[in-house]
Amino acid sequence: MRSSQRKELQQPSPFRLPRYDEIGLVLQGGGALGSYQAGVYEGIAEVGIEPTRISGISIGALNTAVIAGNAPEDRVEALRGFWNTISQPADLFSHVRSLLPVYPGCEDIARKWSSAWAATRTLVEGQQGFFSPRMRTLAADLVKRRPDEVSYYDTTALRETLMKYADFDRINDGGIRVSVGAVNVRNGNLVYFDNSTMRLKPEHFIASGSLPPGFPAVEIDGEFYWDGGLVSNTPLTEIIRESQHRDTLVLQVDLWSSRGKLPGDFLDVNERVKDIQYSSRTRAVTAFMAQNQKHAQLIKALLEHIPDSARRDHAVIQEAQKTADGSAVNVVHLIYKNKSFEGHYKDYEFSKDTMKEHWASGLDDIRNSFCHPEWFDIPSREVGFISHDVHRYRPGAKS
Repeated sequence: MRSSQRKELQQPSPFRLPRYDEIGLVLQGGGALGSYQAGVYEGIAEVGIEPTRISGISIGALNTAVIAGNAPEDRVEALRGFWNTISQPADLFSHVRSLLPVYPGCEDIARKWSSAWAATRTLVEGQQGFFSPRMRTLAADLVKRRPDEVSYYDTTALRETLMKYADFDRINDGGIRVSVGAVNVRNGNLVYFDNSTMRLKPEHFIASGSLPPGFPAVEIDGEFYWDGGLVSNTPLTEIIRESQHRDTLVLQVDLWSSRGKLPGDFLDVNERVKDIQYSSRTRAVTAFMAQNQKHAQLIKALLEHIPDSARRDHAVIQEAQKTADGSAVNVVHLIYKNKSFEGHYKDYEFSKDTMKEHWASGLDDIRNSFCHPEWFDIPSREVGFISHDVHRYRPGAKS
């Protein structure tokens, strides 16, 4: 596609969203890939859409804190400040790629080199405003310690960064329903910390992103918690499970793609495993929702053969009627697509260049999605559940 055509696609016409009862923003985990979500949010803000609910896991939980913790007009700038803080500035070796000659067919070699170098720096140095390496000794490793002391990195700096870019009074009182998922280390259960039932603190968001063994467990009210992605990396169900009888739009922003190239070496295998592991639950949830809607329509068809008197008198039939009425859920899916230079380390490659590329990709994808306003129509209750993905769209085909 010529650049002039691509630019035209990315400029959305004036956009008018139908009147949904609920607008949910779902942010998946994925470490350094999370700036893609920030780009998507910038595009959402451009057309004036304001989520009524946000649910996040891991890096998605951190983005959730920044979005919900700022006034609508300040959110994009706060996201930019947050990502500029935790993204690594280039060093001397990173600039070497700009001096290397480029040969036909080898354009990505220098970019691959600098990306791998940036990821290596993260492993060795940590990430400013986010995490730093712990000093380890053999003697210390032989001693049993608390769960919040057993990790390769210390995330103390993240609390200060969140406090700088998110107002937690606004998170709790700002009118947006917020929930972030974490795993209870003791019993292995996934729990959601929700501002409708508790006052959220930085620790709730940090716990959601505490992926072991890199990051330590976080203690909250006497229990220890790890990254919610250990159980489910996509908190879609947390929003749609309460969508009964409500027209709901879900903007689901995923950082791992189920589709990818066949691996050619062990590093490729590692990358592919991550993609499949962290994206598969999204597919399972959307498939489950579609199946539920089919069941609701079958129940509705059966209820038509039951007399009105029985519908009024039997509690079981009344409950079946609620299921049959169902809900209208529209999921617009934004999925990050891997860059050719990226490798198995893409989720901990925090260079500023890569952060900006992820951000731009998210902005492109949501703008191009808005070029299909029919995707945002409210589905009928008979259809119940629909989903759209700009990367699977083909002109002339049904979306």
